[in-house]
Amino acid sequence: MTKKTTSSTKKKKQPSKQSQEDVEKLEQKIQELTQQLADTKAELKETKDKLLRSYADYQNYQKRVEKNKKQIEKEIKQIYLSEFIDIKELLLQAMNDENPKEGLRLILKQVEHFFNEEHISYIECIGKPFDHSLHHAVTTIEQEDCEDNTIIEEIKKGYMINDMVLRPSHVVVAKKKES
Repeated sequence: MTKKTTSSTKKKKQPSKQSQEDVEKLEQKIQELTQQLADTKAELKETKDKLLRSYADYQNYQKRVEKNKKQIEKEIKQIYLSEFIDIKELLLQAMNDENPKEGLRLILKQVEHFFNEEHISYIECIGKPFDHSLHHAVTTIEQEDCEDNTIIEEIKKGYMINDMVLRPSHVVVAKKKES
């Protein structure tokens, strides 16, 4: 019996041809996985570098946009202030003029020209239905011979720039008197 155990132990100590092939396959698989890991690390590093460069480019873009925005604001401010300087000069001339009405007429003409250039328009409101987006009701007056919610008086003119309200019209709204 001891002989049999010895011979079976000898078989276990010697690697079989099948197990040798398995070891080689595993070693090859380890090498492939090691190479894949190295490739993935390199790709990750390259992606990280690209991300950092993109982030830096984005920050530079934000700074450039902010700088351009400030420059445009300065230019717009300069344009509007130069218009107001012209109006101030006309007011000074009108004040020193013997007939100030002509000077005031020139000032109003200058202001109207400015409004036209900037697409600023007057909101027509008398006789129109009251609209919360265009009008501000100062008061309501009951009347017998009118339609409900019709504007009967304008206290302060309203203005629009293109389709946006700059200032709503301050109005008096009629309410039909109950009989």
